[in-house]
Parts: sequence; C-alpha cells; structure tokens
Amino acid sequence: MIPKSLRQWFLLHFIVDILFAAALIFYPQQLLDLIGLQGNVLSLRIIGAALIAIGGTSLLMHKGGKKEYGVMLNLKLLWSISAVLVLLFSTPLLWPIIGIFLIFISAWVYYKKSYNL
Repeated sequence: MIPKSLRQWFLLHFIVDILFAAALIFYPQQLLDLIGLQGNVLSLRIIGAALIAIGGTSLLMHKGGKKEYGVMLNLKLLWSISAVLVLLFSTPLLWPIIGIFLIFISAWVYYKKSYNL
C-alpha cells in the first residue's frame, strides 16, 4: 500500500518541477543574469525539459503501485543527489536550491526505507 502522503509528495514534486521548468525554458537568459553567470540558454532549456519529464512522470504515475513508486523513488534519489553534488561546486547564489533538493531527498529516503519501496 502506498501512503496518501507519498502520493501528495509526488504531486508537490510535479508542481515544483513544472514551475522551475517553465522558468528555465521561457526565461533562461534572465535567470543567468539574475545569478550573474554566463551560459548557454539551450542547456538551461534542456534541463527544463528534463524537469518536465521527471515531474510529468510523477503526475502520470502518482496513482501507481509499489513497483512504480520504487522505480520513481530511485530515479528521484539519483537525480536529487547528483543535483546537490553539482550545485555544491556552483556559485553560492544557487546554494539555496540545495535546500529544496535536501527536503525532497529526505522525503524520498524516508518513504523508501519506511515502506520498503
């Protein structure tokens, strides 16, 4: 049985991913200017597309079963942990985003261990 709270976390993750994806896809140069970096806007748009894929999958399968949740939790943990590692070596202006990832990592680890997913 998948707890209702985990299903709600997946919906929240969908919303957060879509909000960040929209900013990365539609306002990449403004984001680069905001954090004082130079970069390729295409790269940011591709990251936005990846967020749509991860978040969209969370939405599409949030009513799934144990197997689906186990697979998605693995994906979310790999994505979140690798993102934190990359962000640690970036500009300190991006470090607050690490906090968002750590919140999600904590939730994913809790559910993975507590419900053997």
